[in-house]
Amino acid sequence: MKNKTLFVFFFLLLAFSFWDCKNTSQQQKNESAMTDEQEAVYLGKGKQIAAVTFTALSQQLQKAVKEGGIPNAIQYCNLAAYQITDSLSQIHQAVIRRTSLKNRNPKNKATELEQIVLADFGKKAADGQALEPIVKPLDGQKIAFYAPIKLNDFCLNCHGKLGETLTDENYQLIKKHYPDDKAIGYASGELRGMWSIQLTK
Repeated sequence: MKNKTLFVFFFLLLAFSFWDCKNTSQQQKNESAMTDEQEAVYLGKGKQIAAVTFTALSQQLQKAVKEGGIPNAIQYCNLAAYQITDSLSQIHQAVIRRTSLKNRNPKNKATELEQIVLADFGKKAADGQALEPIVKPLDGQKIAFYAPIKLNDFCLNCHGKLGETLTDENYQLIKKHYPDDKAIGYASGELRGMWSIQLTK
C-alpha cells in the first residue's frame, strides 16, 4: 500500500511538472510573438535609429577626412565612433551595434544569433535577392532589429582591396589600431555587415 501511494505521488508530481513546463513554454511563446502591427512599429523604430546613427557617424567621418585625410578618419573611427553610438544608445534607450562576420574591432564580433542573421543576409545577397531589415523577439522585453550594411565607394578607402582602393600606408595604420583586422577586400555595393539594435518593448 505504501509503495502504491508513493507511485501515485511521483506520477502526479511528474504530470504537474510536465504541465507547468508546457504552460511556461506556451506563455513565453505568446509573450515573444508579434502582430503585424507591432512588427511594423519596431521596424520603423529600428530604421529611424539606424538612420540617425549612420548620419551622425558619417558627418563626423567626413569632417575627419577634411581635416586630415584618411589617416585622420582611421583615428576617428578608433577613438570616437563608440562614443557616438553609446550616446545615441542612451538617447534612444536601445543598444546600437554594427557587426560583421569579418570584424575590424573585436568589440563588434557577432554573437551566435547575429552570425545566423548575417549568414542569411549573405546567402540572399549571393543569390541576388533584395536585403530588407528584419525584427526578431529576443525575450519578453527585448526586440532585435537587424539591417544590412553595404559598402559605397568612400568606404573602400578603409575596407577595399589592398593595393587597389586601399593603400598599403593606410592599411598599416589600420593594423596598428586593429592587429586582428579582417575587414578588407571588399568591392563597392557588397554586404559589409549589419546594424544590430536591441529595442525595449
